[in-house]
Amino acid sequence: MTGQEAIELIHQRAWTGRKPGLERTQALLASLGNPERRLRFVHITGTNGKGSTAAMTASILAQAGLRAGLFTSPHLYRFHERMQVNGAPIPDEVLGRLTQRVLEVAEGMSDPPTEFELMTAVGMEFFLEEQCDIVVLEVGLGGRLDSTNVIPAPEAAVITNIGLEHTQELGGTLTLIAREKSGILKPGCRAVLYRQSDEVTQVIQSVCRQLDIPLRQTDPQELEVLSSGLEGQDFRYRGRGPYRLSLLGSYQLSNAITALEVVQALRDAGWTIPEEAAARGPGAGPPLPRLHRGRRPQPPVRGRPCRRPGEPLPRPEAHFPLRCPGR
Repeated sequence: MTGQEAIELIHQRAWTGRKPGLERTQALLASLGNPERRLRFVHITGTNGKGSTAAMTASILAQAGLRAGLFTSPHLYRFHERMQVNGAPIPDEVLGRLTQRVLEVAEGMSDPPTEFELMTAVGMEFFLEEQCDIVVLEVGLGGRLDSTNVIPAPEAAVITNIGLEHTQELGGTLTLIAREKSGILKPGCRAVLYRQSDEVTQVIQSVCRQLDIPLRQTDPQELEVLSSGLEGQDFRYRGRGPYRLSLLGSYQLSNAITALEVVQALRDAGWTIPEEAAARGPGAGPPLPRLHRGRRPQPPVRGRPCRRPGEPLPRPEAHFPLRCPGR
């Protein structure tokens, strides 16, 4: 099976009308030998910023000399970007081979897995095969019932900015959505929260108390912007730095300090992450949309990945909605 054939077969597995839950993913991974139980994770959810925070975190971990996996969606140019190790997307041959193995197992299931559940299983197989030290795992939708939530307690569970989204599935208030997203918090992990509304913060703090989980929160008052221009931003945080960020916008600084709090949470858990890696990491991640000198930014359009001016059009498989409800 080629990588393109794998992508087409995965996309055929519609989620519409399927009951949310972890049972399909758990059954699929059990049939594969539970690869997720032999990996360690940073689990990230939120409404805004979780993709950038995941990429920055994975980059810092790779700079620290770790073999760092990254599972994220959607992709910018090619489907393969959704599963990376130290910034390198899954090779075409490997995607085809692992997808074929996962689909063969899935064929025997009475309740077949959905598209995102298949991708989750392929990702777990890939990261285990690549002998990753740690995997940064981005939630698809929500948290509690997302297929990525089959993992054991992560090293760190991260909640970025929460807003009203997918209210039919997650609830119509920030409190209800925060409860759904707090479902990634498990006894034995450490929690990181992007500082935000009291309504959200109270929910997360309550869950952390109930589960006896240490909680770190970002502190925007500790952020000192040294310079900002079309080439990027330099800043200090909590007296450390300077850090270099190639992405523009104050919201990316918020994502960057969230990633730095994740790094500190991992250090508290016993991981060795030099400050030099943290200084290099945020600006060394995989490509993300950014402004270019003298040109207007090209905003994402639903159903079309982002593309920088002057770059070739992405391959056809990249044409996938930027956010798929119900994943």
